[in-house]
Amino acid sequence: MNNFINEKLLPPVMKFVNTKAVTAIKNGMLYPIPFIVIGAVFLILGQFPIQGVQDYLNEIGLGPIFMQANNASFGIMALFAVFGIAYSWVRDEGHDAVPAGMLAIVVDIILQPDTVKSVTSIANPERVSTAWQVSGVIDKAWLGGKGMIVAIIVGLLVGWSYSWFMKKGFTIKLPEQVPANVAASFTALIPGAAIVTVATAIYGIFKLGFNTTMVEWIYAKIQTPLQHATDGPLGVVVVAFLPVFLWFFGVHGATIVGGIMTPLLLANNADNLALYKAGKLTLDNGAHIVTQAFMDQFITVTGSGMTIGLVIFMLVRAKSVQMKTLGKLEIVPALFNINEPILFGLPLVLNPLLAIPFILTPLVSGFATYAVIAMGIIPPFNGMYVPWTTPAIVSGLIVGGWQGALWQAVMLVMTGFMYYPFARKYDKVLLAEEQGDAQPSAADIEKLEENPAN
Repeated sequence: MNNFINEKLLPPVMKFVNTKAVTAIKNGMLYPIPFIVIGAVFLILGQFPIQGVQDYLNEIGLGPIFMQANNASFGIMALFAVFGIAYSWVRDEGHDAVPAGMLAIVVDIILQPDTVKSVTSIANPERVSTAWQVSGVIDKAWLGGKGMIVAIIVGLLVGWSYSWFMKKGFTIKLPEQVPANVAASFTALIPGAAIVTVATAIYGIFKLGFNTTMVEWIYAKIQTPLQHATDGPLGVVVVAFLPVFLWFFGVHGATIVGGIMTPLLLANNADNLALYKAGKLTLDNGAHIVTQAFMDQFITVTGSGMTIGLVIFMLVRAKSVQMKTLGKLEIVPALFNINEPILFGLPLVLNPLLAIPFILTPLVSGFATYAVIAMGIIPPFNGMYVPWTTPAIVSGLIVGGWQGALWQAVMLVMTGFMYYPFARKYDKVLLAEEQGDAQPSAADIEKLEENPAN
């Protein structure tokens, strides 16, 4: 099985993962993360989990001020993503990448609507409806979660096309005496003009031919179906099974799967956040179950494989020196969702005795969490982004209130039962090996008999 997976299964997977497009997405999606984290802090302040505190902050005017910082960071994550993806592609091709990133922002905005329309409202008891429209503006909604798929497409296409112009030499080359920063701006002129022209033509085709924009069309035809596809049992399998399956063979599964799924999960987060702000966070109103919080706080919490149950066993019940020592070393990192010390030190990688709980525990947590939200036992997660290093219980409280924190605690206890029988067996194996190593070997005994003085 090991040979089959390493020789037949993993090579095509890794070939796909290492393509320029996937690499650009993985690397490019790292750029929004700091601003998402910063925005999440202000979001917690602006939408404080305790209603009384939130009402007071709104009353003194601080709530809207905190939300302004959130809207300018978390709220425009697609804009950071489109820059990061195009920049990563061109940088990896060995060219000056900043102009490509800025060009991707221009194209992304070209493809968006330039008007904001009202939702029809009731103006008086006679039900006379009124409507309004403002032109010449940028609708910030398309710079956030709703524009994530377009950001990926634009980032990839701009990165590829800009690199093509650079490779073919279709640029303006100035004399060497011209300062480098000035020359760089002219270098981007021809590819920039060509790409902006094509983007404008695409905008015109959608506007005149379909009375819509590319971003609205993609959101309706591609992004929404993809978000719904991730927001079900298939999505649970992808985020719960694939990371640990890849990790078992020593491949960083969380990074690979996260690089592909993060745009969709963040878009689900953004939808839930909008409902939470409006006081309509229910499944009936379209809230999502599988979000970034679902993955970070209930699938990879305490590390891939949810290994806190194993760490507690190593710390409290293990008899082998290896397990006890690693348990002491791992307990603090585990609190911050880092478990590489036992992934490679115990190891969990390529360890058949621990493969079953390592792979099954996230699946049990994922489907159990999906079920309790679907049945209304706990509410959908509120869309707040919590840094993945946030300790358990605290992260559950932020994304799901006291119900989320309590359920997270239940899942952590579950990991202990999942790992216990397998960890106990492996501990006995290690203990036997250690005791065997402590005994003199046959060669040592033979030498001792030949020369008792030694």
